[in-house]
This record gives sequence, structure tokens and C-alpha cells, in this order.
Amino acid sequence: MGSNQTWITEVILLGFQVDPKLEIFLFGFFLLFYSLTLMGNGLILGLIWLDSRLHTPMYFFLSNLAIVDMSYASSIVPKMLASLIMQKKTISFVPCILQTFLYLALAVTECMSLVVMSYDRYVAICHPLHYTVVMSWRVCIILSATCWMFSFLLALVHITLILKLSFCGPQKINHFFCQIMSVFKLACADTRLNQIVLFAGSVFVLVAPLCLVLVSYIHILLAILRIQSGEGCRKAFSTCSSHLCVVGLFFGSAIVMYMAPKSSPSQEQRKILSLFYSLFNPMLNPLIYSLRNTEVKSALRRFLGKKSSA
Repeated sequence: MGSNQTWITEVILLGFQVDPKLEIFLFGFFLLFYSLTLMGNGLILGLIWLDSRLHTPMYFFLSNLAIVDMSYASSIVPKMLASLIMQKKTISFVPCILQTFLYLALAVTECMSLVVMSYDRYVAICHPLHYTVVMSWRVCIILSATCWMFSFLLALVHITLILKLSFCGPQKINHFFCQIMSVFKLACADTRLNQIVLFAGSVFVLVAPLCLVLVSYIHILLAILRIQSGEGCRKAFSTCSSHLCVVGLFFGSAIVMYMAPKSSPSQEQRKILSLFYSLFNPMLNPLIYSLRNTEVKSALRRFLGKKSSA
């Protein structure tokens, strides 16, 4: 740190800037969604952990995604909820930077995890005879660990560049959390390098993974079309289409957020987009990827059956 740097000690999160009565409604609404996120993902984790029939690579990656989703939502939503019901809407600078680091790392982990999951489904459907060899437990653990390590290293690069800046105000962030582009606006120094690195990183962790996911699902869909059974084809197509909707929602909102020109979308639209990938998407993932799954439903029935007979 240079001696000529000026540090602000706390930041004001302006949030949604709505009527106080509407803030109470938003608090209840977001609290409900956050609770559903924790319960849904927690249920998936518990079922996969307790039921040995779900100890397969696919459910290993689903449990990994559930951990990411709960962690991701928890890095943002609790502070947002507190700001909605408290008069004091400030956050100290160090926790603000920590929040930026965590949400960046977990967002990238989610991107990488979705790519790995699409590859897992590609191998399972397009190369079923080689599945147990290609997706061995050793490979699964390496893929999962690589996602986490790469994501936290990339987030560390962004935070290191941020900490080289001078921060002398303004002390207000027009957002409900310490989103990285909002943090840039706190600096009284040139942030062009930070923005270039952020854009390059967005291409690498958003556009490239999205292309890989789409390629995987194109191959999967082509394989599905060759299925002779009409019922099997319908179920497989329904599953893939719902997966693609979730992937499109997550990657689409993030790409618009980080790669669109500064003038578009507006700051209020950016807040709504942030809600999609920080709150709504983590809540939808267990519904789309797991709770609609026959094996998960069967595991839930077995678990409830054991509880009722105990």
C-alpha cells in the first residue's frame, strides 16, 4: 500500500431507494426466497449424503452446486435484508471488500460447476459405456477442486488490483451489496486496468463456459433425438430444456451485467439482474436440477418413510 493512499472507513449501501413500507414488503419477499434457497439446497445435500443410491458423480456435482448456491446467496442476502429493515445502511470498508471477494469467487465457481455438470451429462448420455471410466471419483474430485481453486484465485486477482487503488469517496454505493463495478466508483484513481481485467475475466468465465455448455447440450439433444422410445425422448428433452433455461438465466443476466456498455442497462436494472443470479437462480437450481428428478423423489419418499415408521 502506498503512503499517499486515502482510505474510507465505511460505505453507505443505498439499496433499492423505495418507500419504507415497500422496504418491509421487500424484506419479507426476499427473506422467503432466501429461506427457500437454504431449505431446498439443504434438502438436496441431506438426501445425497444420507442415501447411498445417490452416491454417483451426477449427484456429487449437484451437492457441490448446492453448497455453492447456499454460500453465494449467504454472501449477499443477509446484509441486504439487514439494510432493508435498519436505519443504518452502512458497511465497513473491509467487510465490503470481503463481500466483493466472496461473491466473485462463488459466482465463478457456479459458472465452472455448470460447465462440469453439462460435461458429466454429455458423457453419461452420449458415451454411456465409457461413463464410469471417464467420470471416475478421482476425476470428479479433481474437477470440483479445480473449479473452487481457480475461482478463488481469479477473485484474488481482482481484489489485489482493487486494493492498489486509492479510495477517497464518494462513500455511497448505489446498490444493495458491494458489487465490484460499484466499488470501482469509490476510487479516486484510474480504474481502467481494473475494468479491462474484469472484462477479460468475464469473457473467460462467462462467454467461454456458456459456449461449452451449449455445445454439450447440443450433442445431448442430438443423442436424445435418436432415442427410439417416445416417452424417454420426451422426459430427456424436458430435463435438458429446463436445465438450459436455468443456464440461460444465470449466464444471460451475468453477461448483460458485466459485458454490456456502461449506459445500458441502467443502475436500477442492474440491481434487478443481480437479484436474478444472486437470489432467484440459487433458489431455482434445486427445483430444476434435483427435486424434479425421479431418483431424488424416491430418496425423499424413503427418508420420509423411515421417519414415519420410527
